[in-house]
Amino acid sequence: MGQLDFIRDLAKYGLENDQDKLLTVLNDLIEHSKKTRKINFALQLQSILKEAIRQQQTAGLVAVGSQKHILREEDREVNEFIIEKLTSDYKLNNLVCSDQVRSELTYFIKEHNSLEILGRFDLPISNKVLFYGPSGCGKTLAAYVLAGELEKLMIVVNLGAIVSSKLGETSKNLAKVFRKAATEECIIFIDEFDSLGKVRDYSQDHGEMKRVVNTILQLFDYLPKDSIIIAATNQIDMIDDALLRRFDLTLELNLPTERQIKELISKTLRSGIFTFDNKKEADKLTKLCAGLSYYTIQRTLLTAIKRSLIEMGQNLHVLSAKIDTKIWRILVEKEKQERQ
Repeated sequence: MGQLDFIRDLAKYGLENDQDKLLTVLNDLIEHSKKTRKINFALQLQSILKEAIRQQQTAGLVAVGSQKHILREEDREVNEFIIEKLTSDYKLNNLVCSDQVRSELTYFIKEHNSLEILGRFDLPISNKVLFYGPSGCGKTLAAYVLAGELEKLMIVVNLGAIVSSKLGETSKNLAKVFRKAATEECIIFIDEFDSLGKVRDYSQDHGEMKRVVNTILQLFDYLPKDSIIIAATNQIDMIDDALLRRFDLTLELNLPTERQIKELISKTLRSGIFTFDNKKEADKLTKLCAGLSYYTIQRTLLTAIKRSLIEMGQNLHVLSAKIDTKIWRILVEKEKQERQ
């Protein structure tokens, strides 16, 4: 069967209200999508299916004969704490990082691809990761890479919405998100994890902070092995020591070295589609980028490429283009001055 045949049958059994056949076709479409390498589409369908089954098991019917279910109040609240659900096409070769970070990520991926054999020996699975380091150094991209390599759905959590000034609300909000995410067997990505330290502001005796830490520790302990927590922070010193010890893998993603800057530039130039108008000047600018983040370097280079293309106008060759190094220098020097 082709994809159009699946869509036809889904429409037919859906309109006929034949749930058994509808589920059969939907599962067949998921398997077909995996075999035809439409992994992202398959993951999204699996997420929809799991959520629908869970709601049917836990919610009451709106009315007899109706197939609509009550969306529980908790579900509506949890949606407020989730920025987005997504799948990723990023792979390890998209990430510029140190050899140590790449090695650790490689073994983490291999471990999750070996769940069956590790399970035979009842070995624990590493599924709690903390990325830390300066802003713009690849923490979010590293999370996307793990999602892409493991072909898992990723739930991006809005931690700012979870943290509450009301006594006990932060712990309750966290528990709701973990319960929902655990059913997805997915990756939960929590950026700015140090925001949990802000609960200190709400209680002079730090009682609320202690409750939040205890809640997270318990949630970590009962996290299914097929689910993964990835946290990211610019301020690791703000995180409670007990929480830090609970992460299976803690990796520092730091400012790029000269070698890593060259690798980032090479990837951004897209295998020779874009080249510099002055190679010696480009080499000098590579050294000048020292101290800037991956994000800032790539942003200035992409801006220089766009502005160079605009300046070329009608004289642009359709297959390649030269980057005006003078434009890039102006952008890099501006970033350097703003950081002094």
